Amino acid sequence: MQEYIFLLRNNRNYRHLWLGNVVSQLGDWFNLIAAAELITELSNSGVAISYLFLARFLPLFLFSPLAGVLADRYNRRNLMVISDVLRAIVVLGFLVVGVTGQVWVFYLLTVAQFALSALFTPARSAVVAMVVDRRELVTANALDSFTWSTMLALGAFLGGVVAAVFGAETAFVLDALTFVLSAWFISRITLKVVQALPGEESQGGWLDFVDGFRYLWGRPYLLILSLIKATGSLVWGAVNVLEISFANNVFPLTMFPLAAALHIEDGGTASLGIIYVMSGLGTGLGPLFMRRVLGSRPPRLILGATIGMALVAIGIWGLGAAPTFGLFLLATFVRTVGSGTMWVFSAVLLQIVVPDRYRGRVFAFEFAMLTLTQSISTLLAGVLQDSPLWGLNQTALLFAGMGVLFSFGWVSFYSWSRQNSTHERVQAFWSAGD
Repeated sequence: MQEYIFLLRNNRNYRHLWLGNVVSQLGDWFNLIAAAELITELSNSGVAISYLFLARFLPLFLFSPLAGVLADRYNRRNLMVISDVLRAIVVLGFLVVGVTGQVWVFYLLTVAQFALSALFTPARSAVVAMVVDRRELVTANALDSFTWSTMLALGAFLGGVVAAVFGAETAFVLDALTFVLSAWFISRITLKVVQALPGEESQGGWLDFVDGFRYLWGRPYLLILSLIKATGSLVWGAVNVLEISFANNVFPLTMFPLAAALHIEDGGTASLGIIYVMSGLGTGLGPLFMRRVLGSRPPRLILGATIGMALVAIGIWGLGAAPTFGLFLLATFVRTVGSGTMWVFSAVLLQIVVPDRYRGRVFAFEFAMLTLTQSISTLLAGVLQDSPLWGLNQTALLFAGMGVLFSFGWVSFYSWSRQNSTHERVQAFWSAGD
């Protein structure tokens, strides 16, 4: 833990980037809890919940290529500040939905919010490698993951309480305020100017995107690494829908005697908050533990991501098979240990090996593929759980089976990389940058 404190204490730029992340993610979980409650009130169906996540994911896929080009052409700090300010304005628009009850307005505003998030995310991923020493990249990304999970746990709990006690509108207002505060923190970051080498000047928006994709296509090993999150999200993306349904229909907190004693009326929202708390613990502790066991060398990071995929499959199988809420939470912990490890280790690998001039586009490509597979997964999960032929538990087991297949794929990739000494080239990238 000392290395994380040391990084925050001694790196001013990363500290401001981290603080902006803290408050913004806290608001994000307020927003998700409130959005889930609002959608459940307006249309309690699996497909309607799937549409909520599609409205969050598809803009990220569609706008990420443009966002990656912008992140490599313009000041990344300014792009993040602009994104935060505009998202604060959009989130305040959710208050209209509570008054009118028009679901289409809610979906439209969600699309606008996450189109702006597509601008923010690749820029931030690229900035981490600009403000942190290469030897501290694993530390910084593990801390980011731990922060995400902590804010997930805290934000989900507080968001559930605020939404249940004060209503979804209050949660939306608080989310807007967190974006403003995040913009202020990020505006205090100082970034060094990276000069383009001869022949590397910008060619124009679309050509810049093509050039970034050509860079990945010419390095198949990096292309595969950039798809780690995408393969994982094709499996764990379904959980976004399934968790809400499990919380509301299978394990609502009102079914427990303690809930009556505490006068808890909205049992589904309360259970969802508890599930997110457990998710936060798993995604936070998982990468830290795996890093301590495996270390930080690139081949070990690949091995960690492979193990993470297997844990995701085991955890999702547990969701569908769990007879009690306690076992459901245990399965959630196992699943999120796996997903958190995949997330952190894949990010570090790309930050190590991709030159700064390409990082925005590479992370945008990674993010686009991630959101595409999440969109497919969430839509399929919503349709299947509403189908009389499948149902909720069977849908979870189906995605667990998909996770097992992908696990074998990553095991094969890891074995192939060792046999061909491909990992030695990655270690060379560690020192040379490319």
